[in-house]
Amino acid sequence: MDDASRINRGAMVLLGSFLALGLIIGGWVLGAEIKAVRLADRYVSVRGLAERTVKSDLAIWFIYYQETGDDLPSLYSKAEADKKVILQFLAKQGIRPSEIDMGIVSVTDNQANVFPANRRPLYRYSFRQQISVQTSRVDLVSAAARNAASLLQQGIVVMSTSLQYKFNGLNSIKPDMITEATQNARAAADRFALDSGSSVGTIRQATQGYFSILPANSGAPDADGGGYGGNSDRSLMKTVRVVTDVQYYLNK
Repeated sequence: MDDASRINRGAMVLLGSFLALGLIIGGWVLGAEIKAVRLADRYVSVRGLAERTVKSDLAIWFIYYQETGDDLPSLYSKAEADKKVILQFLAKQGIRPSEIDMGIVSVTDNQANVFPANRRPLYRYSFRQQISVQTSRVDLVSAAARNAASLLQQGIVVMSTSLQYKFNGLNSIKPDMITEATQNARAAADRFALDSGSSVGTIRQATQGYFSILPANSGAPDADGGGYGGNSDRSLMKTVRVVTDVQYYLNK
């Protein structure tokens, strides 16, 4: 066999070796891709719920009062006397001057409005003012609001009162609640895997969800993790709730 033949034969052997190696590597890559596709098809979606019952840390109380009359100076004097009585009441309830804010005075000339001849207003002027209380001493304001009826006994025309409770400590409990919700989601996935003869693998996808603040004892969570209706601002005690959505891979 001459040198040229030996070189050609060697080249063919080398080429065959490369082809065989390529087929092996290609088969391994294809097998890994098929395995990955099958793994991607096997996952479970679960939700984890965490709740905390918390107490409001801020109270905002609005008091609206009104006086009517035909003479502006006399009306103003009467309104000032009303304001003095209200401030004395608040002080008696233990509310500090620094926690009180005097709202803008509103005076309406009722005759400037268009009324039918037989429906003229009884008084020409209406005086309205808002006094607000804002404090972290929520229990004190709650008790004071229950005693507000005594203002009526002193001749104060209270148009309305509005008491709101806020919770501003959400950031301090967020990390622990997210951890608890995620642990509950994992427990749900473990139970599903056990029932289906699988085991839980790594996380495929996770969504933290949103935090909601509801009135305490507002009911079981609905499909979106919320609760039955209710205005949380009216509730001194609140329920903070978070729902996480997690997808876990399932292993055989």
